[in-house]
Amino acid sequence: MMIRRAQDKDMEGIGRLLKQVCMVHHMGRPDLFKAGAKKYTDEELRAIIYNDEKPIFVAVDDKEELLGYAFCVFERHEDSHAFTDITSLYIDDLCVDEALRGQHVGKSLYEHVLKFAAKQGCYNVTLNVWCCNESAMKFYEACGLKPQKIGMEVIL
Repeated sequence: MMIRRAQDKDMEGIGRLLKQVCMVHHMGRPDLFKAGAKKYTDEELRAIIYNDEKPIFVAVDDKEELLGYAFCVFERHEDSHAFTDITSLYIDDLCVDEALRGQHVGKSLYEHVLKFAAKQGCYNVTLNVWCCNESAMKFYEACGLKPQKIGMEVIL
């Protein structure tokens, strides 16, 4: 397995995994997530692939088949009156093909993101996880992540 920045040739595989993620979210929260949807259009995805402020890392096998991805976003609070002047790397989305889960692809992607963030001088790596996605919550806890903040809601 190799982990590298995403390229145009990865778009089809990324699109397939984006649908898997949406379906996990739809199963947990059908009131919020549409079945069979993707988070990004092909045009949006292509723009993100070339945006250095939003690096996407992909795990591929020796045949360049996509095993998983990690969408990341640099977040900065420069000149904020409330926040310190740090740079965070936010993991917007991390997905491993559902047929390959349990083979340490996600852990490898996560560790790659940590190393990348450290090289970029980031203070921390953050992410959000939906409470309905218990397997993801357990995975992130096993990776050593701890809650930073908690979103709450009331449905009217």
